[in-house]
Amino acid sequence: MKKIILTILSALILFTVCCDKNDPAPTPSPTPQQTPEIQEPPVIREVFVFTRDNFPRMDGSTSTAPLAQAAAAVLLGEPREDVEELASDFSRTTQSFRNLANGLCDILIVSEPTPEVFDELRDKGFDIELAPIALDALVFVVNAGNPVDNLTHKQIQDIYTGRITNWSDVGGEDIEIVPFQRNAEAGSQVLMEKLVMYGLDMADAPEITIITAFGMGEMITAMMGFDGSASAIGYTVFFFADEMGMAADLKILAVDGITPNADTIRNGEYPFINPYYAVIGATESEDSPTRIMWNWLQSGDGQKLVDLEGYVSIGKLQG
Repeated sequence: MKKIILTILSALILFTVCCDKNDPAPTPSPTPQQTPEIQEPPVIREVFVFTRDNFPRMDGSTSTAPLAQAAAAVLLGEPREDVEELASDFSRTTQSFRNLANGLCDILIVSEPTPEVFDELRDKGFDIELAPIALDALVFVVNAGNPVDNLTHKQIQDIYTGRITNWSDVGGEDIEIVPFQRNAEAGSQVLMEKLVMYGLDMADAPEITIITAFGMGEMITAMMGFDGSASAIGYTVFFFADEMGMAADLKILAVDGITPNADTIRNGEYPFINPYYAVIGATESEDSPTRIMWNWLQSGDGQKLVDLEGYVSIGKLQG
């Protein structure tokens, strides 16, 4: 069904901005005493069509690759499977910003990088334009058999600083808590430190619980395969855990009594929310394919695609 809707959307929303539909009012025939007024011709705007030759090179977070593929399918008017390679090599959040600054890509669909990345861009003299195009949330997952369904923000902080080490301290069984973490440059780690820890130092974790693999789904996989998975807790973005079904044998915890879903993320009830951004170099001209794509992702049609793909739109849906 999603493929059918995506095909219809593709047919409807490719850039077809044409001449002004408001025809000028007819001018009465001049009398000999009148001088006819010169009428301005209607403004005709050239229709822009994306092709393989002009399509912007994309990069970004691994969690946004499905959205990038869907955007490519719509804007190029091609089947989803034919454009997958355009977003198959997303190099993760932090590195993608460096790639943009180094001219290795044209546009990012991305989460927020570490603060140091913005310092790097400033040092290079590379200015960017950044616009929110979707919302996501950092969610916490545990084994499906764990009786704990909710943690407070403070309890999560205490687990990851090492103050709470046993599930019995938060209403669970008398077993050790094994908290999984991401590597420092991973997008979810940036969100963990920004949205949850508030400057608190995370406890040193055993090497087995530091997930350094390419995608955030590896945390889910590692937790499920860990011998002590019944005692594990980890974090990932809502899109991965929910839409992609990676938490089938795990469950997503409520935080402060709020369960993460599209509604609680969009209305701000769930506490750990952060945007996804479209990012381009600030020197992109107004008529460049890159800026046209950047603008489209923020438009009503772009936001419809965001929702269709299982992400959370930022409330700019039109009509």
